[in-house]
Amino acid sequence: MVEKEEGGPGGISEEEAAQYDRQIRLWGLEAQKRLRASRVLLVGMKGLGAEVAKNLILAGVKGLTMLDHQQVSQEDTRAQFLIPVGSLGRNRAEASLERAQNLNPMVDVKADPESVENKPEEFFTQFDAICLTCCSRDVLVKIDQICHKNSIKFFTGDVFGYHGYMFANLGEHEFVEEKTKVTKVSPGVEDGPDTKKAKLDSSETTMVKKRVVFCQLKEALAVDWSSEKAKAALKRTTPDYFLLQVLLKFRTDKGRDPLPQSYAEDSKLLLQIRSDVLDSLGVSMDLLPDDFISYCFSEMAPVCAVVGGVLGQEVVKALSQRDPPHNNFFFFDGIKGNGIVECLGPK
Repeated sequence: MVEKEEGGPGGISEEEAAQYDRQIRLWGLEAQKRLRASRVLLVGMKGLGAEVAKNLILAGVKGLTMLDHQQVSQEDTRAQFLIPVGSLGRNRAEASLERAQNLNPMVDVKADPESVENKPEEFFTQFDAICLTCCSRDVLVKIDQICHKNSIKFFTGDVFGYHGYMFANLGEHEFVEEKTKVTKVSPGVEDGPDTKKAKLDSSETTMVKKRVVFCQLKEALAVDWSSEKAKAALKRTTPDYFLLQVLLKFRTDKGRDPLPQSYAEDSKLLLQIRSDVLDSLGVSMDLLPDDFISYCFSEMAPVCAVVGGVLGQEVVKALSQRDPPHNNFFFFDGIKGNGIVECLGPK
């Protein structure tokens, strides 16, 4: 795109200023300029990947590469709205390209039909943020380590039936947060004991710089629950953390997620994996009652929309360095209709 730099405010084109007007009003011109300079790699173009792609393209990143080596399946037609009808058998990333690009012609959208496992380390260093879906635990850990080493923002997320999660590792992350100014009320202005108390003036705000440090995914998945401190924290930890461990192990063992068409076989395996995983973590089976298997098959479009909204928002916040990020897990339970942020790993 040829930019008309002279005509736009603060070095963005008039066309961009018009396109992103509402966003610039929301999070400011500097944040939008950082987004505009960022390139993102998105791996896995199932239903969740489509939601994340949509949100990042509309937000106005510089470039988005959608990487997926799988072919469009019948299941993809349920939650993946970027893939046109009649695309069965096509590569998922390539089938998503036209609709994704049409969302915002100012973003450089690319489709890569290769497997993420075949990519060398230098491939990942061209991106400012990487978001993985549909990947095995080994691949997640490996790419998180590459990102950590090269100061690339790392995200991952998945949807399993009614359940969804995301995880972020932003390394040492600095951001600004808008705070309402506190103004002192001068004595004698009004009567009563509250006279000297600080009062919030909602008309005035100030930007506060902050810093937060994240742990790596490998550490967050390897919490030692045997200490007294950890046992106390266990009571406050969402069961979805342990469900995620079970589902990642299923994905490793079977090379796929649980499928509705093999419900009986996969349910039996999920119960066995639950026993193995919770036993190895040293926690009680009661954390995941047997009925968990009923709620983690297939991708549900509404759950994809919620988790994709949060995941897209977190990538935008990280790249724009605006507002506090979720550190480090977000879990969504579609049965209860609620989400929770958990910080798990070494403190």
